[in-house]
Amino acid sequence: MSISTSLKKQAQKKMISIISQHLIFGFIGISSGVIVGTSLAAFLTVLDVIPRLAQLLRIKQKVVLETAITFGAVMGTLVTVLDLEMFLPSFIAIFLGLLMGVFVGMLTAALTEVLNVLPIIALRLGLISYVRALLVALILGKTIGSLLYWLLPQIQ
Repeated sequence: MSISTSLKKQAQKKMISIISQHLIFGFIGISSGVIVGTSLAAFLTVLDVIPRLAQLLRIKQKVVLETAITFGAVMGTLVTVLDLEMFLPSFIAIFLGLLMGVFVGMLTAALTEVLNVLPIIALRLGLISYVRALLVALILGKTIGSLLYWLLPQIQ
């Protein structure tokens, strides 16, 4: 057997090893994504978060909300996995930060209402007439936090 044949076989074995590793890691990544996605879907379904969020937003068709959540999850995954960087003008970053803050705030508000966290806390603290104000404060806090995240990257 010549040296070049031996080197070719070693290169083939190394290539097969690299391809096998990529396939295994790809399978693990896809499996993990399916598990997390299914868990999130079950979580949102069992707690009826989407219908409550639609009710809070006064949206008659829940399909719009479901599509927005799915699109946001897919885009967030792509940006994270592909390590994309977006160089946006400040006004677009402010707008996206505002949208993110509103979404997270509304989702959090719907989740807390589903779990009856705010009414229980308000009842125990004697703030039952301020439940709406507590909800608005929660939403504004999430919105401001999101804006700070987008506009001041050094605080991350």
